[in-house]
Amino acid sequence: MKKFYSWLSWLITLILPLLLIMSVARILFTPLYLQYEYNKPNFPPDTFGFTLEERLYWGEISVDYLLNQAELEGQTLPDGSPLYNERELSHMEDVRVLVQQALLVWYVFIALLAGLALWAWRGGWLSNFWKGISRGGWLTTGLLLTILILVATSFDALFTEFHHLFFEGGTWQFLYSDTPIRLFPMKFWQDAFALIGGITLLASVLLGYFGSRWMRTSSE
Repeated sequence: MKKFYSWLSWLITLILPLLLIMSVARILFTPLYLQYEYNKPNFPPDTFGFTLEERLYWGEISVDYLLNQAELEGQTLPDGSPLYNERELSHMEDVRVLVQQALLVWYVFIALLAGLALWAWRGGWLSNFWKGISRGGWLTTGLLLTILILVATSFDALFTEFHHLFFEGGTWQFLYSDTPIRLFPMKFWQDAFALIGGITLLASVLLGYFGSRWMRTSSE
């Protein structure tokens, strides 16, 4: 069983980076984050007319849509024009599919890690569990430092490659006058990547450090 527990420890190590990143990323899908971001003094205003209140209103509806709690089709602006045109709606649907898939993976990873933690506690292999957590924390730290360097030095290239990976062709490219850019300009995503990276980095360092301490304690 020692080899089997060692394998489970490595499984924990490998799933922890994605679990941490997705857990922090989930913060973005809340009205609280929109309030924080839109109210920042250096957040660019919409030169095509959205007020702060309108951005918050339509931004929250857009986020609700990604979580399957609202509909975008049929939403209209005060002048009667659609909030999102057909091309924009198509992209938002692609984003919703990606978000829903990511959330499903997140739920599975949470359940898996919780199950493994309970098994380790009841089965007497807590030292292996915490070893996996510690290794996963340091692995996440290394990955995040790399990503944060890319965000700081070449965010546009990173952003473009991310979209090429998950979306077809140029369906994600919009004009500055299009609703997705007016609600979620590049500054929004730069701040989001930096926030996710910073919080995840802090959590990963703490887990890397305390995981090794708890590993030694549980093996005594």
